Amino acid sequence: MREAPEIPIFGPEDARLDPPNPPEIRQIRSISKAISWRVVGTIDTLLLSFVVLSALGPLFGIEGESSADNAKTAASIALTEVATKMILYYLHERLWSRLHWDRVLDEEGFHRDGRRRSVTKTGTWRVIASLDTMVLGYIFTGNLATAISIGGFEIITKLVLYFFHERFWSRISWGIIPGKG
Repeated sequence: MREAPEIPIFGPEDARLDPPNPPEIRQIRSISKAISWRVVGTIDTLLLSFVVLSALGPLFGIEGESSADNAKTAASIALTEVATKMILYYLHERLWSRLHWDRVLDEEGFHRDGRRRSVTKTGTWRVIASLDTMVLGYIFTGNLATAISIGGFEIITKLVLYFFHERFWSRISWGIIPGKG
């Protein structure tokens, strides 16, 4: 009895999806995606950090902090993330640009990401990014419970925001050079 071929995890399911000259995703596109996501992500982190510090801080032993102090700490976390997450996001994006799983080639020679790809990218990015937020939260608050709370709430909000960010960018062909196939 003959076994069915195994479906590849990180490759095309159909040879037509892996043309000899695939579209090239330019670095400027990856940089632009990193910047646009960082703007959305920084605003989210700033707001979440402030809310957690203000509302949950007393539960974690952070008492007597004024709203101004909480805003300053939240801003420190969010602004430091600009640097750390820009680098991490760029590296994540470049890795995914090399993986051809769950992509379709449209009639103009551009790759279009499928929903499974967007969901998987969202999950892998969220793990990396939430760990970064938790580390920064701990550095700036000195309180592990606060850091985990900020990172935990962020998982929920940013999963949703990142998915829609990916879907938005999947509809834009700017920064992609069509393959000659």
